[in-house]
Amino acid sequence: MPVPTGDQLKTARTAAGLSQAQAAELMGYPLQTGSRGGVQSRTWQALESMSDERNMQGPVYAMFLLLTGQHPDFVLAARPTGSGGSTATTD
Repeated sequence: MPVPTGDQLKTARTAAGLSQAQAAELMGYPLQTGSRGGVQSRTWQALESMSDERNMQGPVYAMFLLLTGQHPDFVLAARPTGSGGSTATTD
């Protein structure tokens, strides 16, 4: 998946109904307390900024789209109940 522009990332985040802090938390980016007391993510702000050189890598963007139900080709699905969550077999 290609590296998204800041505008593409912002569009995907807002389509998911997430704030920057919520999106950052979903993806494991650090959160800080802002100057006005709210929670923010400077990392996510930089990823959406047109003036910052940092970009979200394509595979991370693909995971964000999967987690928010926006991936153009794939969806995440829960494992069937009773599968135990393990794919390993023993001989």
